This record gives sequence, structure tokens and C-alpha cells, in this order.
Amino acid sequence: MVSFNRRIVRILEETGLVEMETLAAASQVAKSGEKSVTEYLLEKKLMEGGQLLGVLADHLGVPPIDLDRIKVDEDTLEAFPIERARESGCVPIAKTGNILTLAVSNPFDVVQQDDLRLATGCDLRLALALEPTIQDSIDRIYASDNGGNLADILDEAEDPEMLLREKKELDDEVVDLGADAADGDAPVIKLVNLIIYNAIKASASDIHIEPFDKRVIIRYRVDGGLEVAMEPPKRMQRAIASRIKIMSSLDIAEKRKPQDGKFQVRAEGRQIDFRVSTLPTVHGEKIVMRILDAGNLALSLDKLGFEDKALNDFREAISSPYGMILVTGPTGSGKTTTLYSAVTEIMSPEDNFVTVEDPVEYQVEGINQVQVNVKSGLTFAAALRSILRQDPDTVMIGEIRDPETIDIAIKAALTGHLVLSTLHTNDAASTITRMVDMGVDPFMVVSATLLVSAQRLVRRLCTRCREPIDVKPAKLRSLGYTDDEVKGGIELHRAVGCSRCAGGYAGRFALLETLPITEAIKRMVIDGHSAIEIRNKALEEGMISLRRAALANATRGNTSIEEVLRVTLGEDIRTAGS
Repeated sequence: MVSFNRRIVRILEETGLVEMETLAAASQVAKSGEKSVTEYLLEKKLMEGGQLLGVLADHLGVPPIDLDRIKVDEDTLEAFPIERARESGCVPIAKTGNILTLAVSNPFDVVQQDDLRLATGCDLRLALALEPTIQDSIDRIYASDNGGNLADILDEAEDPEMLLREKKELDDEVVDLGADAADGDAPVIKLVNLIIYNAIKASASDIHIEPFDKRVIIRYRVDGGLEVAMEPPKRMQRAIASRIKIMSSLDIAEKRKPQDGKFQVRAEGRQIDFRVSTLPTVHGEKIVMRILDAGNLALSLDKLGFEDKALNDFREAISSPYGMILVTGPTGSGKTTTLYSAVTEIMSPEDNFVTVEDPVEYQVEGINQVQVNVKSGLTFAAALRSILRQDPDTVMIGEIRDPETIDIAIKAALTGHLVLSTLHTNDAASTITRMVDMGVDPFMVVSATLLVSAQRLVRRLCTRCREPIDVKPAKLRSLGYTDDEVKGGIELHRAVGCSRCAGGYAGRFALLETLPITEAIKRMVIDGHSAIEIRNKALEEGMISLRRAALANATRGNTSIEEVLRVTLGEDIRTAGS
């Protein structure tokens, strides 16, 4: 660098643009290592930056570049990380194939250039910029992101409400999320904290971090639908993944295999659990974080939105001293919340309540909760066997997955225990035949089971912006409304959207289809009738199907016809409307 400063001084001597006394002073400052010649001249305003750059570029034979006017694409920035830019004092300008264009202040530092060729794997093309300009431009260039500005995003993380904390499992100390990070990593810590905090504020159930070829998308699942929250710079993809892995106690070096972990934060005065899943994709690791916020858990059957008939059936079943109650439906339909609500309603100091879950989603005071650990041999079946030796009154099984678990559950229900669990089936009637298909004797099924229910979550229309619509009678009948209902007049609404909702919807409520195991249903199961026949019999006995429950809520203005069709697609309209 000293020799390059001398070369600059000689060039300026030849041009006569700077007085000799000034050049001598600049040279002396450069020798002391305090400032370079160009820094001295610009700081003292002895030359304009553009003029100085033009003179040097002309004499050095290197094209000049104005860093204030350039915008660098993500591929180039990813090929030359900000740490390398700061260490080398060079700025990447463009990458075309295997050629990387760099803005440098000293084009004659061949040792540094050789190091950069090895580090980047690229051939270098040089452009000249002044050293002070390079240093000032690095943060600005690396902060830009296709029109968005990372600095603006991170400024939000300075909000005093940002009080995320991590709970260490090894001790009771709760430490700040950013306390274990170096200063150079602070931006990614702020960004991850902001992603998490904004998801909590939006009442999201999941955070999706999805890598693509040239961008990274952060999406939140709110009210059952995914919506884009932000697009951080592509170059931060690995740093974000590493930060979340550190928080979740995962292996940051393992990028080829899926990993699962968890962490806990404290925000807005409450503890919130996160389940983390990583999945390798062609463009990097996709990360999904499930938010388990007990503060959003409505542990009351009255608040779930069930129809009166379904609610009465369910309450009658859970008030029984023994027997089995099953809640069925797809993933994310609120089954676990319904079971927790049921347990909370019936729990008392006189009874012993035990759950076995994978994982334990919500910790409830007064309930003994067991976490499944397949690696150590603690499966659902193994845990259930041990639980039955713990003198339980009520047992909640997170999910019945195999014949062994359902066999133990049915035997528990027949021996004086109240058993609540979930099963993945489409409707209540098919659940019964599914248990028979899993190898359970039909007589055992009907003897142990009190009630089978099917559940869905439907989005609630925003009452501030919803609009009434006219629907032709033929269309209403095709949806499942009866002739009497159509003749009586039906007012439906559509989603519009406003500043206080998400696309015309605000929140969700549950639809429940309950099938009590009556004497008539028992005889049909034992005689081997199909699920359709059992369903039709249940409808004759007054069962309100999922479609009918959805239509009733659409009539009340609680939801839209689009939501009715979305959550009850494929349901037999003839039976649903009968």
C-alpha cells in the first residue's frame, strides 16, 4: 500500500493539480499509516472525488467506476460476501459466467488478487474506485435487495416491543436471543427475531422460510392460508438457517438431511414454543417453524363454534366415566385444540388426567403430559401401556397411528377409562370402518366407542367489509340447501377485504360432525355395513354433516360459499342436503 501511495503522489506531481507542499503532507500522513493519500486529499477537500478518480484511472489504465450509481444483483453479492468485501476493501460489481468484476482502490496488489481468485473461483476484471468511496459503499450496496432495503427491515427490529428471549433447557436461566452472537452476526439475529416477532403479532400458526433460485421468501400461515411476509436478501439464506438451527440445538453443519428441533421464546409477557423442521431442497434448506402459542388457545368448547346439536353430543360423550371418543380430520383442522378443550372442561382435582403426545403442543396445568420419543423406545403404544399402570381416569392420545395403539386404546376404554384421541380420516362414518380395517373386531369397536366426530376449520368473514350477494335458487340447491330453505330466502355474503382483515376474513372457527354410537349404528357395524350406509343412517338420526354445518354458518353470514366448498369439497351433496 505504501508503494501505491507513492505512485499516486508521482501521478499528481506530473499533473500539477496539487501543490507540492500538499502532496508532501499527504505523503507524510500516508507513511504514518493514519490515512491514505486519497483519503487525505478528499477529507481536506483539496480535490473533487470525480476529478481524482478520472486522473488516476487515466494514468493507471484501469476503467473508473462511480459506486454511488451502481446496483449489484444478488448472484454477484452471493459470490462475494460482505465479510470478504470488508476484509479486502473491494466491491463486486457484476458476475458474468466465470468473470467477476471488482471495484478496487489498488489495481496493482497482485497478491490480494490471487487470493481472491482462489476464494471465488473466478477470473477477475478490475475497475478503479477511491478507497474512501469503497468503504462508504459496502454497507449501502449489500443492504439493497431488488428495491427493498435490508436496513429498513432491520430498523423495525429496534422497536422496544422486540423482547424475544430464548429459554435454555439445561438450566432455568432465560437469556437474550442475541446475547451469544458476535457483532458481525447482529443483522441476521435482528432479522430472525423480526421474522418471529411479526409472526406472533400476526397470530400466525407457521413460518415458512423457502429458498428459490434467486430469492428467499418468508411466508406466514394465517387463518389457514399462506401469505408472503418479506423477502430477505438471498445472500442471507445460509445465515438465517444457521441462526435458527443454533436456537433449535440442531447441527448447523448438516445440510443434506432433514432435522427437527424446538426452542422457546418469551414475547409480550408470555412463553411461546416453536417446533422447527428443516428440509434440504435444490436451492437450500427450507425451514418451517410451527408456532405453539398457548395465549391463542381457546380452551373452551363454547368458543370453538360448534353447532348446538354437535356440541351437546360431544359434551354428553365426554361426561361419560369410560369409553372412547375420536376426533378426526386432516392435519391442521384443530383436532388437538378440541381435545384439550374437552379435557379442560372435564378435569377435576379428583381425577388423574394423562396425555401421550408427539410432540406435547401445549402445556396445561394439572395434566400429566408424556412426550413420545421413538428413538428411546417410547412409542405411543409403549407409553400407553405404562400410562395404564399409572391409575389414570382420563387418557388423551395425541394420534392413533397403528393397530397396536388402537388395540390398547380400545381395551383401556373397555376397562373403565375415558380415552380421547385423533385419527386421520375424512368423516365420522369412515372412521368406524377404518378401525375395522386396522384389525379391530367390529363388536369391540362399537362396545368401546362412545362418539366419533369429524372436524374442519373454516375462515370467518370480516364483519366490517363483507358484502351480501345474490345466488340463484338452482345454485343454492346444488350447494346442499333444501327446497324449503331456498323458498324461505337465504342471504349470503362474500369476502371483500379491508385494512383490518386478511382478504376479507378475520379468524377461524370449527365445524364439527358428530356421530354417536347408537344401538342402530352398533347393529350396522356388527353386520358389516359400509361407511356410506352408516353415514346415511346417522343423518336419519339427526347428525349434522360438515356441509350442513358450513351452510348454516354461511346463512348466518359467518363465512362465504367459497369457504364452504373449500372445506367440504367431495362431500356427498345428496346426503349432506337431505
